[in-house]
Amino acid sequence: MRILITNDDGINAPGLVVMEEIAKAIAGKNGEVWVVAPAFEQSGVGHCISYTQPMMVSQMAERRYAVQGSPADCVLAAVHDIMVDTRPDLVLSGVNRGNNSAENAVYSGTIGAAMEAALQGIDAIALSQYYGPATKDLTDQFETARAYGLKTLRQLLDHGVWTDDDYGIFYNVNFPPVPAKDVQGIRVAHQGFRRDMGFGVQAQHSPSGRRFLWITGAPQQQPTSQGSDADVNLKGYVSVTPMRADLTAHDILSPLKAIEL
Repeated sequence: MRILITNDDGINAPGLVVMEEIAKAIAGKNGEVWVVAPAFEQSGVGHCISYTQPMMVSQMAERRYAVQGSPADCVLAAVHDIMVDTRPDLVLSGVNRGNNSAENAVYSGTIGAAMEAALQGIDAIALSQYYGPATKDLTDQFETARAYGLKTLRQLLDHGVWTDDDYGIFYNVNFPPVPAKDVQGIRVAHQGFRRDMGFGVQAQHSPSGRRFLWITGAPQQQPTSQGSDADVNLKGYVSVTPMRADLTAHDILSPLKAIEL
């Protein structure tokens, strides 16, 4: 199997090392693992692409490239340039530092890369490591992802639903904020929503008097709906959420017919 891996934390991120370990195990001794990742951290860029400016690509080693662009850019660079003659069979994005459960999925560059791969007709999985009080003192912050990453991916590759329609399925995997020994198992879950904790801004002034705004987050331990991704994560389960790039609110189409003339 030929696997492309990327992330949004950057090519030097520790989670990418974990992703490489998992990818090599899946690819097997006759397979290939290619790394095409952002040259610098690109957290929170979602499915952004560098549409109005060029991006520099630097080869760091054999099958290893740094792209001055977003995670989705990395997928485009790989599929249409770097690997144009050796198209990947699978794209793995991550392992992200921090969770991409609930509303975080909307902002995630990690998920943006998997979404772009799906739009390119390639099977894709995004992987993220939830952090919390139970993991803050671990020597290896990616312990749980290391322990359950390969098992989870093999389950998905062997038993997951993969489609070849216009908006193909891709998967969002989040490893729970507990030590590996406390993981309860794997659960299929819908995307949750943490109420009263959205992103905001905080104003600060520089020494020169200029005013800047910092984006602020909120505690990630807020409960979400029963059976959602963040809910099962906080209960110690690895969450697996099937996703599509189709943003249509299909449940509203029929009621909305009333506005048609």
